[in-house]
Amino acid sequence: MAHRLRGAVALAAAALLAVTAAGCGDGDADGGTVKITWWHGQAAPYDAPIKKLAAEYSKAHPGVRIEPQLGTSNVDDMLQKVTAALAGGDAPDIAYMYGSWTASLAENRKVVDMTDTVKDPSFGWSDFWESERAAATVDGKVVGVPAVVDNLGVVYNKKLFDAAHVAYPKPDWTWDDFRAAAKKLTDPGKSVYGTAYPVSGGEDTVWRLWPMLWQQGGGILTPDNKKAAFNTPQAAAALDLWRGMARDDKSVYLDQNGEKFLPLFQSGKVAMVVTGPFALLDFKEHGIDYGAVPLPGYNGNHETISGPDFWVLFDNGSRRAKAAKEFAAWLSKPEQDARWSLAVGNLPLRKATTQLPEYKKYVDDFPGAAEFVANLDNAKKARPSSAAYAKFSEAVGNAITKSLIAGDPASQTLGDAAKKTDDLLAKEK
Repeated sequence: MAHRLRGAVALAAAALLAVTAAGCGDGDADGGTVKITWWHGQAAPYDAPIKKLAAEYSKAHPGVRIEPQLGTSNVDDMLQKVTAALAGGDAPDIAYMYGSWTASLAENRKVVDMTDTVKDPSFGWSDFWESERAAATVDGKVVGVPAVVDNLGVVYNKKLFDAAHVAYPKPDWTWDDFRAAAKKLTDPGKSVYGTAYPVSGGEDTVWRLWPMLWQQGGGILTPDNKKAAFNTPQAAAALDLWRGMARDDKSVYLDQNGEKFLPLFQSGKVAMVVTGPFALLDFKEHGIDYGAVPLPGYNGNHETISGPDFWVLFDNGSRRAKAAKEFAAWLSKPEQDARWSLAVGNLPLRKATTQLPEYKKYVDDFPGAAEFVANLDNAKKARPSSAAYAKFSEAVGNAITKSLIAGDPASQTLGDAAKKTDDLLAKEK
């Protein structure tokens, strides 16, 4: 999904900017069938809807052949794979890219500008949720069209709540309510934790803090993207709430590799998890009786964060670019959205999709899905469009980890991260 970053990503982003157009074939010379290579990043069996859509479009458009390919078995590596392909003159026409990469992608001249395409009234750009449109746009340029959208909410185990005689959370709950519930749900004798936090230091660590800033009116960077804005008393209080839960209440399972807390929820050892709709399929398959609610809030603000990912197009000549744009526009229609997103358990990409018959089946098949769809209205901001984001996010991830594991005060760890962020942003300019 959109939220995982690796150290190699920053290096790949820098390499992408250095790639030139030399060696990239234009595909325009023969005037025959236009072949569009589509790197989707979906391993079998999740690639079945993609293959069907590609075959259907190719059949309906005899002059175009859509060729879906895995691209890479690990989407985390997609940026590096695309960068290498661009350098070798064999780039895909369309690739699945994380939203956190858009700032770097926007600076590369091989990335097709989709601004005019989405502004065409037939595209229905306003039908996509605000968080998707914001994450796709860098300095007025639309870098890609939405491929996946998600958000963070809280999923809870009803059985554990009932056993602890704790009332199920309500949509208007507060962070103090969350802390109190987590403490009551914790049972050391049974190795049950009220909640969990991934402290790998990566983006999975970081993006859980940003909504707590936004809910209090704060921001990640200053409006001009030149300075850190997250080192505030409100942000420190938010992180210190988690620090107090972890160190004083002992109600938080600290997952140091970020891969255990969801399985622990599935096995009944964690009562609540801050997660997204991408986890619902596994929860359903494990037979968990669960519920879903928005994030706790401050003063009635339950703002969340969304991690949209995108279909990004690369310029392999005018004919291929034109055909790729037309295909991307077709793929973004509600009917195709239902067959791609809903078929694999993802949230709908656009509001019109929720009016289709497939949507009713989707929410029936995936308990909690309707709550996460409604929660998209709480996703109002995107992470900063800064090429330095991957690096300063790592500094923030380390700050969160130090506070929760070592117990360092949030004002200290966030202060250190803010200094590193300011240095990185200064170098970027």
